[in-house]
Amino acid sequence: MGYKTISPTNFSGDCQSKQELSEPDVFIHTSGSLQITAHSSILASASPVLENMIDRSDKDSSSESVIQIPGVPCDAVTAFVDYLYLSRCTNEQMDKYGIHLLALSHVYCVPQLKQMCSKGLAERLAMENVVDVLQLARLCDAPYLYFKCMKLLSNHFKAIEKTEGWAFLQENDTWLELQILHFMDETELRKKRARRQKQEQSLYMQLSEAMECLEHICTEGCTDVGPYDMELTKKKAPCSKFSTCQGLQLVIRHFAMCKRRVNGGCLRCKRMWQLLRLHSSICEQPDSCKVPLCRQFKLRMQEAKPKDDPRWKLLVKKVASAKAMSSLSLLKRKQL
Repeated sequence: MGYKTISPTNFSGDCQSKQELSEPDVFIHTSGSLQITAHSSILASASPVLENMIDRSDKDSSSESVIQIPGVPCDAVTAFVDYLYLSRCTNEQMDKYGIHLLALSHVYCVPQLKQMCSKGLAERLAMENVVDVLQLARLCDAPYLYFKCMKLLSNHFKAIEKTEGWAFLQENDTWLELQILHFMDETELRKKRARRQKQEQSLYMQLSEAMECLEHICTEGCTDVGPYDMELTKKKAPCSKFSTCQGLQLVIRHFAMCKRRVNGGCLRCKRMWQLLRLHSSICEQPDSCKVPLCRQFKLRMQEAKPKDDPRWKLLVKKVASAKAMSSLSLLKRKQL
């Protein structure tokens, strides 16, 4: 077979000095009848696999070393050799031969090129090629690219399900199909957990805000509800948490006048009882606290400590944490 011989393109001798680089002593044969001349010192320093191939070739023959790189386009092999010389890859080369360069970097153990190809292919993912790139990422052990493919599949599964790549995958690689579906299920579960945690955190922040408003109302007074042992000398302006504060004042006034709360038949009163108990669980100064029943709840909880509901303990812990975070955030804002 006749080979067309070329040298690595764009090589300016900046990787080693010209004194070190004598005449090329390695011939790389591609599947497209192309022969690339190269230097064994450059190839061996860039790839341990090529180094072993050159050593074996030197032992088997006294003539020039020959390396066969079949199965990929000759231009992709040329781009690969260029990278071994110059340690860089152009956008045009990545656009045209990114998939082939990833395979070559994996086979010949060139980790820097492999990392570059993983990022480059991840930026160029599309619904039409994501299944093919995913299969290659798995074969080449490229976890970053594999995850990016999985994420795109999960986010646009309905559209990708209609592509030829997905149909081919279903017919030829059912194990990978199961992995994709499992990843999608896990992703949906994580989203649900994140939404639930966000809702729970919002609830804890609301309860923390209600604690602050309760202490504020019972200590300083706010609008038309004030401390039970002190007269308001001037009209109070609405506080910064007016919505929460106003709602809590309505509940306090209802709680003071409701006749059904004695028998435990009023839902609004039950909530007020829970709010007072929650405050007492968090309060660190029950003896001087002006919130009603704070000390009484604290004493009752100390007596019934072994029988505490673990869910109530968790609620107290979460609300206390939310209150601390709120205070820290307020302090930071004041400092700014």
